[in-house]
Amino acid sequence: MVSLGERALAAGYGLRHVPSIGSTSATLMQDALDGATGPVWLVADEQVDGKGRRGRFWHSPPGNLYASMLLSDPAPSEKVAQLSFVLALALRDAVCQIAEAQGVAGLDVELKWPNDLMINGKKCAGLLLEGGMKGQSRFVVIGMGVNLAFHPDKSNHPASNFAAFGLNTSPAHFFAFLSDAVARRIDQWARGSQFDQIRADWLAHAYRMGEVMRINANAESYEARLEGVDPTGGLIVDHMGRQRIVTAGEIFNL
Repeated sequence: MVSLGERALAAGYGLRHVPSIGSTSATLMQDALDGATGPVWLVADEQVDGKGRRGRFWHSPPGNLYASMLLSDPAPSEKVAQLSFVLALALRDAVCQIAEAQGVAGLDVELKWPNDLMINGKKCAGLLLEGGMKGQSRFVVIGMGVNLAFHPDKSNHPASNFAAFGLNTSPAHFFAFLSDAVARRIDQWARGSQFDQIRADWLAHAYRMGEVMRINANAESYEARLEGVDPTGGLIVDHMGRQRIVTAGEIFNL
């Protein structure tokens, strides 16, 4: 049975678990527009209309974790995008806790800008932020798809799953760790006032930082060296000796 971890429960997070749904994020977006407030999680055993970045279909049969969280007025509008880093770190925290508990060593668990969890260079989870307004109040929905038991055969990045690396966990087992990690990281973030701490932790585990990658952003595609993350969460790159800030886009291995 899917349930919140002790820390998340004590912090007042809510949870709804359903066997099947179109999309956890789309459902929470509509709930928020209808007046629902967070923090609340929606977890589904399967999604029949899951979406990834840029509206891509996300194959979501039973066995993996499909979860979205609604937050009401989580931070000033200019800081909301930082939640990508907060939630990505929480994902990594949960993975590392389970690996340690199970004695699984040799895993390189990294975070790829802006929103992917990588294990030994393979994408194992992604998250997507969506936001809206209800009257004068802002809300944010963060959706997560975590490859626990299997992964897509075809994807834009090499993919894998937890089981392939010896991590034996179910959606219910992993979610308890994840919900606690999210509650802790959101407290640390403090509505954006402590993003410097989050950014430092994220950079300590950043995928391919310092290396040359392909950048796809704003209808451009170019090669650049990854140099860091600025105080707003933008990716700092060196493109032909000139610093650029990427605020939206994707990065790919050469």
